[in-house]
Amino acid sequence: MTEEGESLAVGGQAVMEGVMMRNGDVYSIAVRRADGEIVAASRPWFTLARGSFFKKPCIRGFPLLLETMINGIKALNFSAELALQGEGEELKPWQLALTLAAAMLFAVGLFIVTPHFLTMLLGYLGISGGVEFFSFHLWDGLIKFSIFLCYIAAISCLRDIRRVFQYHGAEHKAISAYESSFRPVDVELAERQSRLHPRCGTTFLLFVLSIAIILHVLLLPLLLFFWVPENAFYKHGVVIVLKLLLMIPISSLAYEAIRLGARLGDNFFGKIMRAPGLLLQTLTTREPDRRQLEVSLTALNEALKCGNRHAETEVITPSYSLLDP
Repeated sequence: MTEEGESLAVGGQAVMEGVMMRNGDVYSIAVRRADGEIVAASRPWFTLARGSFFKKPCIRGFPLLLETMINGIKALNFSAELALQGEGEELKPWQLALTLAAAMLFAVGLFIVTPHFLTMLLGYLGISGGVEFFSFHLWDGLIKFSIFLCYIAAISCLRDIRRVFQYHGAEHKAISAYESSFRPVDVELAERQSRLHPRCGTTFLLFVLSIAIILHVLLLPLLLFFWVPENAFYKHGVVIVLKLLLMIPISSLAYEAIRLGARLGDNFFGKIMRAPGLLLQTLTTREPDRRQLEVSLTALNEALKCGNRHAETEVITPSYSLLDP
C-alpha cells in the first residue's frame, strides 16, 4: 500500500491477482481473471474525514488508517470474487463490519496482547521488571517487533502471498514510473523502476511500531506512577486499554512521519528516515513479471482517468491485454 504524498494523490494496494489504485476521491481495481482478461472497476473512495478538523496534521492519520482498511477490505473482496469465480460481489455492510472487526481483533491479539503476555512471563522469570517499569515496555516493544518480522517472514512462504507481494512490487513500479513522468506510462518504463517506494504502507507500519515503543516506554510508566490498580489483573488490563487508546495518536504521528520522509527528498535526513522502511519492503515486495505490471498500469490508468470526476456509480470495463495477442 502506498500512502498519499504531499502533492501526489495517487496511492495503491496489492489485491488478489491485481492492484487497487487511489486517485483523490476515486479508486480503481484491476484484476486478471483466470481466462487472462483484465477487468477494471472504478469506485468512489469511502472517507471518514469529511470535515476540515479530521484533515488537520497530527489528527488525519487515524481516520485515514480506518478508511484505508475499509476500502482495502472491499477491494480485496472484489478481487477475490473476480479472480476465483469470475464475478465481483460487494460486501454487505454487516459483512464488512465483521471482516473489519475480525482484522482489528487479530491485529490487537497478535501485536498488543501477545507481546504483553510474553513480557509478563519474562517478569515472572526475573528478566523484565513490572508493568510500571521502563524495562517491561522495552521488552514488550522488542517482542512486538520480533513478532512483526516473523509474521511477515512466515506469510511470505505462502505461494498466494508471494504473488500478492509481486503485485505489491508492480504497484510501486507503476506509481514510481508515473511520478517520474506525470503521464500514462507503459510496461517498459515501469519495468525499469524500483519495486521499493518511500510512501509504502510497510513503512507506515514500521513507523507505527517504532513510535508505539517510544510512547509506551515514556508514557505508560509515567501514568502508572500516579495511579496503579492494586489487583494485578486490572493493572495489566488498564495498560492494554491504554495501549489501544494510544493507537490514535501513534497512527497520526506515523502518518506525519511518512509524509515528512517523502518531503525531505534525497537529502541526508530523508534517506535516513526512509532507509528502514525500504529495507523492510524487501520482505513485503517481490519483482513482478510483465503481466503483473500490465495489471498494475491498467489500475493506474483507470484511476487517473476517473480521478477528474467523482465516480457516483461503479463502472466495470473489460480491458484487453496489451501483451497477449
